[in-house]
Amino acid sequence: MSLSTLFVLCFLSLSLSPPLLSLPFFFFFFPCSFLLMSSSSSSSNNGDPGSGDTRGVFDAPSPSRPRRGANDVWPEPFLESLAVQVAVDASSSSGLLSAAPALANVFRVCTTWQAVSRSDHLWQLLCRQVWARTHLMHDTWRDEFIYRHRTARNFRTRTHTYFTLQFDPSDVDEPDSLLCRCLTLSDLYLAAGFADGTVRLFLLNNRLHVRTLRPPLRDRFGRFSRAVSGIVISNSRLTFATMDGDIHVAEIDGVGHTRTAYAGDIVNDGALVDFAGCGRWWVGLFAGVPGRAFHIWDCNSEETTFVGGSLTDPEAVMGWHTLTELTTSLGRIRISGNETAVACTRWRTMVIDLRNQGVIIGEDEEQRRGLTVTGFDANEQVYVRMDSRGNANVRRVNTQETVCEFRVSGAAQRRVMGCVNRLNALMCAGGVMRVWEVERGEYLYSVRERVGEVEAIVADERHVAVASSSSTAQSVIHLWDFGAL
Repeated sequence: MSLSTLFVLCFLSLSLSPPLLSLPFFFFFFPCSFLLMSSSSSSSNNGDPGSGDTRGVFDAPSPSRPRRGANDVWPEPFLESLAVQVAVDASSSSGLLSAAPALANVFRVCTTWQAVSRSDHLWQLLCRQVWARTHLMHDTWRDEFIYRHRTARNFRTRTHTYFTLQFDPSDVDEPDSLLCRCLTLSDLYLAAGFADGTVRLFLLNNRLHVRTLRPPLRDRFGRFSRAVSGIVISNSRLTFATMDGDIHVAEIDGVGHTRTAYAGDIVNDGALVDFAGCGRWWVGLFAGVPGRAFHIWDCNSEETTFVGGSLTDPEAVMGWHTLTELTTSLGRIRISGNETAVACTRWRTMVIDLRNQGVIIGEDEEQRRGLTVTGFDANEQVYVRMDSRGNANVRRVNTQETVCEFRVSGAAQRRVMGCVNRLNALMCAGGVMRVWEVERGEYLYSVRERVGEVEAIVADERHVAVASSSSTAQSVIHLWDFGAL
């Protein structure tokens, strides 16, 4: 049997059956000695994913790995590919937390297979394919993978620390100034946007308030026209938008002043009810003027590239009310992946392509009960929508296929605020935050701490932040840290 035929049979055995069930067949019928590759044969393929390499997600060994002599064995490239395939298959079929146990079984086969676990290049591939991490936050990629696994497990087991964040409330001049309207998380920061247009920035490692950003002064078109409607943190830059349609940019490190990148036209566009962004695009959801629901900007040139859409046309009148009074949220918009936006109003959800300037990928209407806009959110692959009776539906962004369903009790009688990270959906109702996993819709637990009436909520893979109202007309910002110790 040729070596190439052997490899084909090995990968077929892995792809046609669950990873852990196929491993015994592979191990018993193909001893480790058959897997040894000479350095000359392994170096003939550069493994560049963009060069037509048929191995897909698998890359060549790291260029930094020491070269061996022509007579020595070279099993690392194949074993790295095998380990990544096993981890990806396990996470796809049984959930992301299944990747680590599957890898442990691979490394137990023999000392040669165990040795590949010391390859940092392998762990970099695993972090990218399993946890979607492309930048390093720890000393090695192996540490990064272990940290991501343990943190995800902490979400599953309710293992966290809890804090309330403090900031100086004396620098405000209006009673509404301390009402928090939105929250955004990055790896290093939590940003909170308030009703007077200010953004307060907190450092997550010590939970200290480090900076307050304010937009340049301009005429107001209503009591809440300067309220922050969305915040985007990208690298060292923070971008935030206000209800009047203005977009402001500031450097997080404090160099320079906050500047206005785009001046809104509230008369012709209406109110900017939500704002989101990614590495290349900003996208805003407007309500007030029919046919102008979506605005897309190129965030590098800061130029408007698209205006259109009828998603918020039924909410046009209410859009103007949001400038003068506290109303229920009219719509939410989220970035899913790098080039797709998902939006929700009371009656419809819509997925649009940002690269093709607003082309509708999919949409769905809810004509019977209406949707709870504040219960809507999206992660990189799925979005969660919930009707007014608390029936939540998790769907894939690209296909609209239903992944799972769950029910939020009491949603018909109480206001619900929700969000999702990669593995979990978190819903607050009546001061209690409950957690479901979004792969199968299993209810996990309710968080111990009560938070009161929720005004904003956000979650990523490590933190959950909630802003809730208090008796002093000042929002209280709660923070849960699920990070592995």
